[in-house]
Amino acid sequence: MKARYSVIVPMFNEEEVIKHTYDRLKKVMDQSDDSYELVFVNDGSRDHTAEIMREISSRDENVKLIDFSRNFGHQVAITAGMDYAEGDAVVVIDADLQDPPEVILQMIEKWKEGYEVVYGKRLKRQGETIFKKVTAKIFYRLLSSMTSVDIPTDTGDFRLIDRKVCDVLRGLKEKNRYVRGLVSWVGFRQTMVEYDREERFAGETKYPLKKMIRFALDGITSFSHKPLKIASYIGFFLSFSSFLYLFFVLFQRVFTSWTVPGWASIVGVNLLFNGIVLMLLGVIGEYIGRIYDESKDRPLYIVRETKGYLDVEQEHSHIRKGNDYVR
Repeated sequence: MKARYSVIVPMFNEEEVIKHTYDRLKKVMDQSDDSYELVFVNDGSRDHTAEIMREISSRDENVKLIDFSRNFGHQVAITAGMDYAEGDAVVVIDADLQDPPEVILQMIEKWKEGYEVVYGKRLKRQGETIFKKVTAKIFYRLLSSMTSVDIPTDTGDFRLIDRKVCDVLRGLKEKNRYVRGLVSWVGFRQTMVEYDREERFAGETKYPLKKMIRFALDGITSFSHKPLKIASYIGFFLSFSSFLYLFFVLFQRVFTSWTVPGWASIVGVNLLFNGIVLMLLGVIGEYIGRIYDESKDRPLYIVRETKGYLDVEQEHSHIRKGNDYVR
């Protein structure tokens, strides 16, 4: 029987928490009084996460497992879950229990009212460092100012989307994915549910500083070309300033009897300009690198195996290439 609701749970080294996540999700979804499936996506975990979920899937027909051949990233794991989800409404929630599963029932109520996207908006972020809170706040507001797409602030990937929205997202083939931005970009009728984000139940965060920076770059470069415009503006400003400075040097040489001795000022100016040029080349290179990723057209992910699906063909390894599946 086709599930009414699909809950997608991306996982990476979550052996300490995944049983508790399953228990809470099952308890919540049983209260929905409708059919559901829990789609756990193992994103190349190096611990016993996959083994635990295989055992749970074998005794609970509502649990599905998608096991990647390696780690492809959190956003790609969410995408795979959407590819496999069968429900009329699809919920995305992380495995660490920072986003309380009980909020899903509120999202379902909003969905029944006619909303096609219901996202969770964080009022408080417990268990997170001041540094992470501040940088997250700055990032969301920076992204909002740089793009014409209205991406809600203080939100994550925890949200419910309608089947039609899920189908549209499946058709988007870009490789460097920023799912919450894509959900905002596709439009449809959207609303929010407010909640307090809890402290991580167990284990360590899967988004250290390096990954957070990469994630921020994905968000900015996927939905804004303003950094390239900024490079043009800075280049124009520096060229204009250099032109004025040239006139000043000529005036000083022709109409005055003194010039600045030594090379300190020249070296300083060269270092400044060269630093700015290298920075702007880095911005341009970031965009070119993403164009290169798209041009290679490699599969977004590779699945080692699936568990819990009735279709025998789905139990075999395959890869996702755009919206097609190649065995």
